[in-house]
Amino acid sequence: MLNAERIREDFPILKRKVYGKPLVYLDNAATTQKPRQVIQATNDYYETYNSNVHRAVHRLSQEATAAYDEAHEKVAGFIGAECMEEVVFTKNTTESINLVASSLSQQLQKGDEIVLTQMEHHSNIVPWQQAAKRTGAKLRFLEIDGNGELKLQHNSATSGMCNRTSSDLQLRQTIGKKTKIVAFTHVSNVLGTINPAKEIIAAAKEIGAVTVVDAAQSVPHMPVNVKELGCDFLAFSAHKMLGPTGVGVLYGKRELLEGMEPFLYGGDMISEVSLEGAKWNELPWKFEAGTPNMAGAVGLTAAVDYLQKVGMENVWEHEILLTKLALKRLQEIEGVAVYGPKDAAKRSGLVAFNLNGAHPHDVSAFLDAAGIAVRGGHHCAMPLARLLGTAGSTRASFYLYNTTQEIEKFAEALGKIAAKLKKPAQTAESWAKSDNRL
Repeated sequence: MLNAERIREDFPILKRKVYGKPLVYLDNAATTQKPRQVIQATNDYYETYNSNVHRAVHRLSQEATAAYDEAHEKVAGFIGAECMEEVVFTKNTTESINLVASSLSQQLQKGDEIVLTQMEHHSNIVPWQQAAKRTGAKLRFLEIDGNGELKLQHNSATSGMCNRTSSDLQLRQTIGKKTKIVAFTHVSNVLGTINPAKEIIAAAKEIGAVTVVDAAQSVPHMPVNVKELGCDFLAFSAHKMLGPTGVGVLYGKRELLEGMEPFLYGGDMISEVSLEGAKWNELPWKFEAGTPNMAGAVGLTAAVDYLQKVGMENVWEHEILLTKLALKRLQEIEGVAVYGPKDAAKRSGLVAFNLNGAHPHDVSAFLDAAGIAVRGGHHCAMPLARLLGTAGSTRASFYLYNTTQEIEKFAEALGKIAAKLKKPAQTAESWAKSDNRL
């Protein structure tokens, strides 16, 4: 078990107050806070060896290049990749998925199928919509049930058929011989649902489809090993795992990356250029055109070191503890509707909910007046929100530095909000002035 109180000492921002109240930061699914070790590593880069990489032979450039290459190696080890050549740095998860969609779409033809799920973030819907639009391919979707999980359970109509598992039978209703790409979120950023990645990937492999995993909400929170999953591509972001903004990661199997065309063109991604044409650089630089975010990569290295020292199993166990408590407390508040699985073991450390028909922005504003930072809106998952019959929700999301005391404070504040919503409407500003106890 990790010691959250001890860990909090490493995060300067957690000492600040909001409206005179101690900050309770529960918006980790959007962006996590940074420990002093990450901040210092980034500062050290700028203060001592700030220089471009892969460009010069002077000492500063050599040091920057070594640190930048080390970041690739650290990330490769963190996710179980075979080598640093399988790790490409981008701006974020969104760019990583766009890179894959852009390159793979060149291999699609009219009538081919791309399989997604109904719970995808816009970043794993829109790129594939555009790929389908360009090529004439068709999008298909794995559906969700009323519990916020994929409909992979046994269907009574299939009872007794063959020896395939019930999940196999349901998967094969969507993933078939025309499927060329299966792209899905490992963990939903709204429902918290942990999808059966190995099962989906295995079904895709049987028919030769390429798999793309959006791991933005899984890699920061639980042990993830790309070789164990068997995926072809996997994407995530540094800023959701204690690292700086502006750094994303794309893992890809080496043989697939070698056969793909670059997404961006320019400096450093080439090995030779003439007036007539160009040849591409070796991996992973082939996909990293232009001056990269060197300081961000150094910060990501520090973030990986920090998480490995804590232990991802410990991070995951801590989040399950917080999620169990949050679900229990929310169920005790009249008027709260929680989305996603009710079993904390089936979901990540986030809880999205609505309260008494109030707009999620209003609920978020009232919580903000209590010093509690959450996210309100559709969470970049508008199709999912429509399926849930709502315009959006309020989302509280947890990480290794959150405590059970903070969950209790969040639940207490939400309970007061639920009671106040039965009275004439107030603004968050007037509320903060009239009730400093929140």
